[in-house]
Amino acid sequence: MAGSVNKVILVGNLGKDPEVRHSQSGQKIVSFSLATSDTWNDRQSGERRERTEWHKIVVFNERLADVAERFLRKGRKVYLEGSLQTRKWQGQDGKDNYTTEIVLPRFGGELTILDTRHTEEGEQSGGYSNAPRNSGTRNNGGQAGGWDAPQSNAGLDDEIPF
Repeated sequence: MAGSVNKVILVGNLGKDPEVRHSQSGQKIVSFSLATSDTWNDRQSGERRERTEWHKIVVFNERLADVAERFLRKGRKVYLEGSLQTRKWQGQDGKDNYTTEIVLPRFGGELTILDTRHTEEGEQSGGYSNAPRNSGTRNNGGQAGGWDAPQSNAGLDDEIPF
């Protein structure tokens, strides 16, 4: 195969508030857990079933890390794009340990807040992206890494029958 792709797209809810730390060089690193759920009807019992998968997310992108630190809280629904990475380290017992994470790298990735909760500053939160201008990505408003202002419903007729 001439090339390969390592891209992960997830839509889910934060399991807890983001954790912020800094590297030795002072770079901000934000991590959080994201839950994605599948639901289905059990064929035998007819009961509604649900399976939740938990994903570890690590944000190295400085701009997206600032957004995550400022606006993300437990329960928020987000859309994100990153890549899958597995890290290996040795524990105190000398055993090799592995963890697989979705990484939003220093120069890439996308993070969009999907729900419209109000922030402490009274603004509505929107989406953030590190995608280039006019890339066709959702919700970045053509601004590289900028604020994606929520769409206003001002002037729309509230009596639309759907």
